Amino acid sequence: MSNKVIYAIYNDDDILMDAVKQTRAAHHHIEEVFTPFPVHGLDKAMGLAPTRLAICAFLYGCVGITVATTMMNYIMIQDWPQDIGGKPSFSFIQNMPAFVPIMFEMTVFFAAHLMVVTFYMRSKLWPFKEAENPDVRTTDDHFLMEVAVNNNEEELVSFFKNTGAVEVKVIEKH
Repeated sequence: MSNKVIYAIYNDDDILMDAVKQTRAAHHHIEEVFTPFPVHGLDKAMGLAPTRLAICAFLYGCVGITVATTMMNYIMIQDWPQDIGGKPSFSFIQNMPAFVPIMFEMTVFFAAHLMVVTFYMRSKLWPFKEAENPDVRTTDDHFLMEVAVNNNEEELVSFFKNTGAVEVKVIEKH
């Protein structure tokens, strides 16, 4: 199997959006699109599934509130109960109003920090990883669509030139 891909380079985001829609309509597989800024609606035009990171954030928040509740119950009620201002700590429920800020902060702490870790792992952004940007112009003012080639190289080159690409390159990807 060939590892060839086509880099179709565009200089306008509206032309890119139309080209993505035409490419999907022609049933060509879009590997990736590189843009210098977020393009509204590009994810839907590419047919990407909605993210499930919000579900992870909720689960991480549940872990955070569970850890906070367990930690405070053990420390303040079971291990070392204290008589503060003449009010002994007999149960967690009696002292819960004092624990609410800590529970909230631990929920946010766990959700935020574990979401960062999840995002980096999901995006495969490891420390010291080399950038995967195929063309330096995509960080300035050009847009690049990467499409897999399946023994139809000449057809794809002419197809992308007709979609408004300013440059079309066939690259052997390693």
